[in-house]
Amino acid sequence: MHARRRTTLLAASLVLALGAGPLVAPAFASSAPRAPVCTTAPSHQALCEAIGGLPDATTTAALVRLGGTEGSWQGSSGVRDLVSGRAADPDARFRAGSTTKVVTAAAVLRLAAQGEVDLDASIERYLPGLLGPEFEEPVTVRNLLNHTSGIQSGVSWGNTFEEQYAHRRDTLTPQRVVESAVAKGPAFDAGEQQQYLNINYTILGMLIEKVTGHSYASEVARLVLRPARMRHTYFPGTDPRIRGPHHHGYQAVSRPDGTTRLVDVTEWNVADRWAAGDMISTTADLERLVTALFSGRIVPEPQLREMFTVPAGIEGAAHSAGLTRLELQGTVYWGKSGARPGYSTMLAATEDLGFTLVYSLSDTDAKDTASNPVADRIREAALT
Repeated sequence: MHARRRTTLLAASLVLALGAGPLVAPAFASSAPRAPVCTTAPSHQALCEAIGGLPDATTTAALVRLGGTEGSWQGSSGVRDLVSGRAADPDARFRAGSTTKVVTAAAVLRLAAQGEVDLDASIERYLPGLLGPEFEEPVTVRNLLNHTSGIQSGVSWGNTFEEQYAHRRDTLTPQRVVESAVAKGPAFDAGEQQQYLNINYTILGMLIEKVTGHSYASEVARLVLRPARMRHTYFPGTDPRIRGPHHHGYQAVSRPDGTTRLVDVTEWNVADRWAAGDMISTTADLERLVTALFSGRIVPEPQLREMFTVPAGIEGAAHSAGLTRLELQGTVYWGKSGARPGYSTMLAATEDLGFTLVYSLSDTDAKDTASNPVADRIREAALT
């Protein structure tokens, strides 16, 4: 459900540059696979088997939580880090990537329910001068929420892992990202197409700050995290570290001789992702989030409907306010995936909460276009 990009090492000089950074694990085999730790539930034995054999070449740790009408189940596998080889921590923190958008959308919808934001109003009402004259059609708050704004992506630290890794401790501000995006002009008139891009939620973060007069992090904590009891979730800002118990993330990098080594990418400043993907969380907190949201405890009706509504009249549209619609074997699931170097995350549920699934993987190629095989096994075991 999320786009992934495979990158390869093209020159021996880049290998040397990477080697000068944090820990480079000699190989995934440096830590022997650990048996999964799963709660007792014979009906979910397939899920326990799905996360077995870790760490391996694609995944060094897996955390899974399943809930719903058939009861709850929890499992963990792999290691916290390849150096110590300690068993995966079920309560460990990780980079949650684009699942941040669920929280951002919920905060905006709560502000709408309180009469502080009009979803049909132009973003220019709240952020005057944000868009240039090239944007002839008004871009509404709803357009940003469901990725139909037409605003293009902004600057980044590069398109390859090597380029981005070289800037992992540098700060690219959200304001700079937005300025560069707006300068490109629209890709299409608002409402005509749907294009999933971080820029929409970066601007929503700016909206939250302008409307409330407080920082994005503090307002999202007030509006969403505390009501959902997400006590172990936070926004690191420019701090590249992950506070508290956490799993290390690794990126597989090819050597010129065709072998692979794993570069520790745990410490990384992702301030440019901000309201679109800067959150650090746990599987328990993400389970609390989806449960509180779908039960109406965070966002009331009718604003909650926005999370279960994809824009009409747009072929292939699948994204709502903060979520993505997926239909399998006649059942509709609403969820969100997230990926940062070293980490892949997913939350999904049926609207009635009869089924909930949250997992986090320490993924050795999280931006790859191919699906992670451990994630495939988890989804197959959970959804069949």
